[in-house]
Amino acid sequence: MSYVPYHKPGTITMLAGPCSIESAEQLDEVAAALSELGLTWIRGGAFKPRTSPYSFQGMGEEGLRIMAETGRRYSLKTLTEVVDTAQINMVLSHVDALQIGTRNMANFELLKAIAVATAKNHQPVLFKRGMAATIDEWLSAVEYLTIEGNPNIMLCERGLRTFETATRFTLDIAAVPVIHKRSLFPICVDVSHPAGQVDLVPALAKAAVAAGCDALMIEVHPNPAQAKSDASQQLTIPEFRALFSELQTVAAAVGKTIV
Repeated sequence: MSYVPYHKPGTITMLAGPCSIESAEQLDEVAAALSELGLTWIRGGAFKPRTSPYSFQGMGEEGLRIMAETGRRYSLKTLTEVVDTAQINMVLSHVDALQIGTRNMANFELLKAIAVATAKNHQPVLFKRGMAATIDEWLSAVEYLTIEGNPNIMLCERGLRTFETATRFTLDIAAVPVIHKRSLFPICVDVSHPAGQVDLVPALAKAAVAAGCDALMIEVHPNPAQAKSDASQQLTIPEFRALFSELQTVAAAVGKTIV
C-alpha cells in the first residue's frame, strides 16, 4: 500500500463502520452510505479480541477480503485491527491502515513488529489508549511504533475504566487538548465505546469535535439489533446520517470540515 496520510489540517477524518465485519452485504450497505456522504474511510473488525472466548471473534481473512473489495468498490480507504504479530503482513496486504486496540497498547512485541512492517511505506496506524493507561504511558508506548521511522500515527482516546457505571467507559475528553499540547500526533476520539449506548453517542461526538479532535470513530450498522458484537452502541445508517449533519455544523463552528 502507498503512503496514505490520516489527517490534513482543517479537517476531521470520520472513521465509521460496523464493529465487526459480518457479511459482504452488511459492509456494502454501510459503505454505500458513507460514500454518499462524501466520506473517505470505512472501518470494521475482521479479528475481534473479545473478553469472552465464546463471543464472536470475527470473520478473519474472509472479512479482510470483503473489506478490501468493498473499499475498492466505493473508493474508501480501509482500517481494521491487528491483534497478532503473525497477522501483520497479511492484514496489510488487504487494507490501508492498521488499528491497535486498547488491549494491545502495552503489547510491545506487537508494536515493534508493526513498526518494522510499516517503516518503509509509512502505512497509517491508529493507536488506541489502554483502558487503564495514563497519558504518559500512552505517549511512551507510541514510541515503539515510531522507532523504525513511520511518522504516520494517530492516537485514539476511547474511554477509561473507572468506578463509573452509567457509561461503558469514562471518556477523557481532556485528552484531546493534552495530546495536542504534549505531542505532534493527531488524535481521534472513539465515541462509541465510552458511550456504550446509542443515545449517548451524539453528545460525545459533538463534544469531541468542539474539543478539537482530528478524527472521530463511530460504529454504524445496518441493523444493530442483529449485530454480533456491540449491538447497543452502534448507530443505524439513518441515525448516522442525522448525526453527521449535526456534526458538520459543530465542525464549521471550529473552522473544520469532516471528510
